[in-house]
Amino acid sequence: MKAKELQELIDFIAKSGLNKVNIETEEFKISVQREPNTKVVSGSVAAAPAPAPVAAPAPAAAPAAPAPAAAPTPAAPAEAAGGNYSPLKSPMIGTFYRSSSPDSPAFVQVGDLVEKGQVICIIEAMKLFNEIEAEQSGRVVKALVENASPVEYDQPLFLIEPM
Repeated sequence: MKAKELQELIDFIAKSGLNKVNIETEEFKISVQREPNTKVVSGSVAAAPAPAPVAAPAPAAAPAAPAPAAAPTPAAPAEAAGGNYSPLKSPMIGTFYRSSSPDSPAFVQVGDLVEKGQVICIIEAMKLFNEIEAEQSGRVVKALVENASPVEYDQPLFLIEPM
């Protein structure tokens, strides 16, 4: 991988909002991770420049050491901690979608009652569309992620008031 391609990859990851990305091919293995306390100020990162990611040949037995990459950290929703709301969290890294297609209505709206096992969103990961189901019955109080936004593992997607 050339230095320019590596920089483009780091820039893409920084813009996507992901905290950690691992990529492995036959030629190399790379792990990029950003610091959780990095903050963005007027479009620039308010932290010291991060070291470049570490790339290692694929046959190596040990995984590539993660290296910080400068990117914004999504703020944890304050509502998730307060009240009797349960966050529905993303089970994977991918792209969040509220409906099955751009022309279809959203699976759920704020205020809707959901049943345990009901599909409430889709997360696309590696060109696979994974239906995400409600873990419990309740009322959708708040959608925490915008449609077509990247999401991380364990990131809260919805707040649900248990019934």
